[in-house]
Amino acid sequence: MPRGRAGKGGAGGLLILVVFVVISMALGINPLSLLEGSIGTGETYSSRPTDNRPLPNAGQDELFDFVAVNLNETEKLWSLVFEQNDLSYRAPVLVIFSGSTSSPCGTASAQTGPFYCPADEKIYLDLGFYDQLRRQFGAGGDFAQAYVLAHEVGHHIQQLTGVLPEFNQQRRAMSQVEANAYSVRVELQADCYAGVWANYVGEMNLLERGDIAEALNAAEQIGDDAIQMRSQGFVVPKNFNHGTSEQRQRWFERGFSSGNVGQCDTFSAERL
Repeated sequence: MPRGRAGKGGAGGLLILVVFVVISMALGINPLSLLEGSIGTGETYSSRPTDNRPLPNAGQDELFDFVAVNLNETEKLWSLVFEQNDLSYRAPVLVIFSGSTSSPCGTASAQTGPFYCPADEKIYLDLGFYDQLRRQFGAGGDFAQAYVLAHEVGHHIQQLTGVLPEFNQQRRAMSQVEANAYSVRVELQADCYAGVWANYVGEMNLLERGDIAEALNAAEQIGDDAIQMRSQGFVVPKNFNHGTSEQRQRWFERGFSSGNVGQCDTFSAERL
């Protein structure tokens, strides 16, 4: 899906962003801290070139293949961005599981949705989530699925650039409200990074009509306000930790329209 670049005027943008977010005590989140469930087994796919292990049922299961292709395409983009900034990119590992599985961040279940664990630099995904995304959230389509994965890879970028490690050091001194406010900035940056990847995909002429609309619809459906309205009929902004539908759409579009990681600085933005 992409032909990457650091972005218009973006060479060096990643380095600037790394320095800024460390100074600004940028935050990451550990979504598994509140999870409970039984331990299951997960199968691991690595996009790293040194790991030739195929996806489970690769070549037989279209969805497995789709996820593998998307993960490999994110690696192409971020390898290029890091190289342009004289850095070396270390790709994440994708763990595909069914039901539940364990991780250094805790126990993951199918109900949690995809998540990134900074402790082992792995993305955990139950493919059944995509069906849930379509049925419960009304966010179907291939590119809605691609956006979700690209967002989790965005958290891996934050791990490599120091955003998530800094949060792990600083969050002990934060109130829940403060942690929620900063985690919104982290999540919106990951959305922006997903948009940069979508731009990269477009430059490879791999976008189809309606793809970006699918991603924007997914961003709308999984905004904090939309989720709270569906679940409880009202919204509590102080409990937001991912961003509103409008914010998530806007930061994805910002990354997509610019193709520039330097435009994803949510930590100094006055308006989220």
